[in-house]
Amino acid sequence: MENYPQEKKIAICINNQDYPASLELRKIYQIITDLKAESHQMIRIIDESGEDYLYPTGYFVIVELPEIAQKLFTKVG
Repeated sequence: MENYPQEKKIAICINNQDYPASLELRKIYQIITDLKAESHQMIRIIDESGEDYLYPTGYFVIVELPEIAQKLFTKVG
């Protein structure tokens, strides 16, 4: 897999109809930047399995983290 930027981004799941075992509604997920996936309207998410998979971008709302939260996610991840 390619090297991705270290910036931590998150998204909230707003639709899981095709992936109920992998995604929980209203749960926060970490995004892994994948420009190729984005060009196909997909987003790479670390899901309930702990692995990263591609999902439709319309299943999520991307959340901008304030700087303090960005630092916390960087320490955790």
